[in-house]
Amino acid sequence: MLMRLDKFLSDGLEISRQDAKKLLGKGQVTVDGAVVKKGDIKVKDDTVVTVSGRKVEYKEFVYIMLNKPVGVVSATDDKNDVTVVDLVKKDYPKRNLFPAGRLDKTSTGFVLLTDDGVFAHDILAPKKHVSKEYTVTLYAPINDEIIEKFNSGVTLADGTLLKSAVLQATDNPLVVKVILKQGVYHQIKRMFGVFDIGVNGLHRTHIGTVALDDSLAGGDYRELTAEELEKIYSQSGAN
Repeated sequence: MLMRLDKFLSDGLEISRQDAKKLLGKGQVTVDGAVVKKGDIKVKDDTVVTVSGRKVEYKEFVYIMLNKPVGVVSATDDKNDVTVVDLVKKDYPKRNLFPAGRLDKTSTGFVLLTDDGVFAHDILAPKKHVSKEYTVTLYAPINDEIIEKFNSGVTLADGTLLKSAVLQATDNPLVVKVILKQGVYHQIKRMFGVFDIGVNGLHRTHIGTVALDDSLAGGDYRELTAEELEKIYSQSGAN
């Protein structure tokens, strides 16, 4: 893919085109070892471009693992609340990021932020929907009948028949694991509501087979590794 050098610098450094042109004008930019001062020359995304001797890594899209804390909303913008995009925008000021899948305001855990719309569609589309795993704290214990109901597909109070889901008990009778391959509004809370069990806490631990990095405190984030991204792509069947 060919692009203008000033755009390459702007995207790669998360700076404005004007600031990119200033770097060029000062002779701080090299392309394949040669100083270049004009921003209109065309480069490839794998061209070796440096600024003051440091290589610029161009990324067409970014894929960010965020540990969402309580009280933050899964949206691009909100007039009243802090959003997941607000938490990362200082490091990605020029990216049009959005959450690929949502968590309730009161829930915590793994939210994937990206600016790649095709990728988001591939992992969220009903026929490809990538599984998500949650640790759920309940107000009452489950039993084998409820586990079987989850496995066969819960029918919600409004008559909606859901896909099969995995419900697993843990050593704590009030803490369970749930694995979904569907994205219905307030799905887990509504599923347990069918059995008159309230949800006290919900934490997403996995997207596909990729686990939330346990070194990330609430509000912390990092980019997915190439291996993690490939795992998610593989489960979606996008490859």
